[in-house]
Amino acid sequence: MERISFSEMPEGLYQVLAQGEAYIAKSGIDKTLIHLIKMRVSQINSCAYCIDMHYKEAVHAGETPLRIISVSAWRETPYYTPQEQAVLAFAETLTHMKAEEHSDHIHDDLNKYFSKQEIAYLTLAVIQINSWNRLTRSTGVVPGNYQVKEKAAAH
Repeated sequence: MERISFSEMPEGLYQVLAQGEAYIAKSGIDKTLIHLIKMRVSQINSCAYCIDMHYKEAVHAGETPLRIISVSAWRETPYYTPQEQAVLAFAETLTHMKAEEHSDHIHDDLNKYFSKQEIAYLTLAVIQINSWNRLTRSTGVVPGNYQVKEKAAAH
């Protein structure tokens, strides 16, 4: 079965996603939180290419390998701040989209650390990486060859 490649995608499709990345980058949200969101959501979605990419980008940005590889077990480790834990819980909930998991306590925790505008940016960051994961998985891109550029990649 042949899949569509990134090079065969309509140019506008990639540009729309890249614009979303630029918008999030200008939001003022701590880059560490964005890296954690991208890594955790990519794990949930089993997007091997995105996991490879975001691991490399996070390390390049100064994140510790231990925190990155432990993000799937964040509840069982002492490595994440309460603010980061609130973001990870929100990212998981929004990615899984199970009504029983989308409870008020998730939003109560976010409200302790973020304004409504910041929560909107975090929501967009979760939606954005979910979109990239699904697009990337649909192409069947093989992980392992991604190289970090000085200005991190689009997603």
